[in-house]
Amino acid sequence: MSEVNIDADLVRNGDAALSHTEEKMVEMTNGCICCTLREDLLEEVGKLAREGRFDHLLIESTGVSEPMPVAETFTFQDESGKSLGDIAEIDTMVTVVDALNFLSDFSAIDKLKDRGESMGEQDERTIVDLLSDQIDFANVILLNKTDLVSEEQLHTIHGMIRALNPQAKIYDTLHSQVPLSAVMDTGLYDQKLAEQHEGWLDSLVEHTPETEEYGISNFVYHSRIPFHPQRIFDVFNQEWPGVIRSKGIFWLATRLKYAGFWSQAGAIGKHQCAGHFWAAVPKTQWPDDARSIDAVWQEPNGDCRQEIVLIGTNMDRNHLTQMFDAALLTPEEYNSSPTDWERKFPDPFPKWEMGLMA
Repeated sequence: MSEVNIDADLVRNGDAALSHTEEKMVEMTNGCICCTLREDLLEEVGKLAREGRFDHLLIESTGVSEPMPVAETFTFQDESGKSLGDIAEIDTMVTVVDALNFLSDFSAIDKLKDRGESMGEQDERTIVDLLSDQIDFANVILLNKTDLVSEEQLHTIHGMIRALNPQAKIYDTLHSQVPLSAVMDTGLYDQKLAEQHEGWLDSLVEHTPETEEYGISNFVYHSRIPFHPQRIFDVFNQEWPGVIRSKGIFWLATRLKYAGFWSQAGAIGKHQCAGHFWAAVPKTQWPDDARSIDAVWQEPNGDCRQEIVLIGTNMDRNHLTQMFDAALLTPEEYNSSPTDWERKFPDPFPKWEMGLMA
């Protein structure tokens, strides 16, 4: 969904329990599974299947993805006539519903034409269309953040989901925590029922990417200047107009060795420690394959940087960029001694504990 794969960076450089000597991470970025990545997905799944080491494969697409075209991808044939369906079958389609924002999203989102994002005067679609598509095609629905809504609101949300999809299994969750058996090896996906959905296989002929269909856009905020801790803390605690999802790493003037991790979905934002920047790690401790580090390395501060992906509707990129820019150190502050920054600048962020990645 963006030019920067924040999740891949976190897995590659963070504390994730992966054996990098035995496992290879395959990164597919900035494309649609249903269009530009179809053949890539077929190739990579084929490689994994031929290894014979795995029972299940979990594909997590972007939050603005439509599930039906992803399912249709399993019927797509390459030039040699091969398809994903020859080597793998869909077991379960899972959708996560944000309980905190669901009611407001369903009742208050403008029509696309009201925002100047429509495909024409007759285009009546809204973000609700996307939410409905995701719920309607699911076998399992994780109703998340249920601790942030009242019992009455929860009851209403259950009723709305049931109206959209009476057959799906619904699990009320906190942090989307469920047993693996609830979402894997369930046998709930029924290909014949899927093929009865209106529009099935339409995307194999002509699929409109979600970014165009729902007026969703994205951009990445970059900077190589540290944030003033108080000013960026204030930014993190204010509304970002039009932003639905944001995620990335940030760099504080008072914690120069550490990468902060920012994640926001709807009205909920979290910040914590992502680990050390590689610039603070002796090269003797770098991975053997340092290409991912070299790709973001810039003198004089190495990989220390601000890199935040923003996804939303009707976003004012200039306004959001100016909002972040105002939180950076000013030229006068930056030109002072870095040893004084920790002493001079107020830092309202809580103490960071290493290894607490989201």
